[in-house]
Amino acid sequence: METRPYVRWELMTSFLIDAFKGYGVPEDDAKICADVLLESDRRGIESHGCNRFKPIYIDRIVNGTLLPETKMDIVKDTPTTVVMDANNGMGMVASYHMMEMLIEKAAKYGMAGGAVYNSTHYGIAGYWTTMAEKAGMIGITGTNARPSVAPTWGVEPMMGTNPLTFTMPTDEEFPFNFDCATSTIQNGKIEFYARSGKPTPEGLVVTKDGGTMSDSAKILTEMRAGNCALLSVGGLGEATGGYKGYGFTTIVEILSAALAGGPYLKGLSGKAPDGSSQMYRLGHFFFVINPEFFMGLDTFKKTAGGICRGLRNSQKAPGAERIYTAGEKEWLAWQERKDKGVPVGETIQKEIIEVRDKLGLPYHFDFEDQK
Repeated sequence: METRPYVRWELMTSFLIDAFKGYGVPEDDAKICADVLLESDRRGIESHGCNRFKPIYIDRIVNGTLLPETKMDIVKDTPTTVVMDANNGMGMVASYHMMEMLIEKAAKYGMAGGAVYNSTHYGIAGYWTTMAEKAGMIGITGTNARPSVAPTWGVEPMMGTNPLTFTMPTDEEFPFNFDCATSTIQNGKIEFYARSGKPTPEGLVVTKDGGTMSDSAKILTEMRAGNCALLSVGGLGEATGGYKGYGFTTIVEILSAALAGGPYLKGLSGKAPDGSSQMYRLGHFFFVINPEFFMGLDTFKKTAGGICRGLRNSQKAPGAERIYTAGEKEWLAWQERKDKGVPVGETIQKEIIEVRDKLGLPYHFDFEDQK
């Protein structure tokens, strides 16, 4: 049962927009950033929602590793492809405009692909693929990130958590939306555990001596120092398929960097050789496929929906309540939260108040009356 207080969606939206504006983000861009963050909370994926508002975006704007104004340069533009330089601005803003361009191209030519470099954290990957789905198309995206994942049989953080995400339209109330990291756990989830005072489950992190670690706050510190690393999907070694996850993580690393000729691996650490902070210079890739250029959108949606229903209606394991398909739990989370708002824990409450007071914003939150 949820015990954290809720903040109404409208109130949180207005606050986030004004907060981003207060730190120099133009209003239209601030609206995009706020919506991306809250979409994560709407889906129940709190690792990428308001939980990351201050530490990933505001703090980086303050320390100079993220520019509030996003000056996008189109480096290459063909009928079906785009390469964009985000110039170290808001990754969410660059990605929004990239997807708009690709959807327009795919509507005309059937498929389109794009790559962004010199970018920053672009929020929940499923936001971008869902833009395609809402246009009746298939969306695919991935991004590299600061090194935190070790290769199979390695112990050194070399690649990011590198999500590989697909969203496809169906004839149901929700799309098929597969949005997850290619690592066993993502940094945002460990940050969420640390802020909640909870341990990270055993077996997801490897230390330099080949052991494991579960202290969430210590993991974050030791990972930045290169003393531990996350594991790819499949876990340690090859017996449980760790090499498969390692392969997918590497695919995302290659596509995120090589399509635009951007940096990769340790070049994304956000640290200069002397240890000072520098721009992250992340890369993202996006693909949009238009089913109308195959057998039509209706046929695609009916078939995709039939596959999902077939899976959910298959025989369940003893004791299991139900079978889900990707995107269903996120849709159910929204049904639960849409009339309540976004739940905020104590740490996020403190950050909201800190930002509000620093900027002198005229907001009052119900949780302040519960202290």
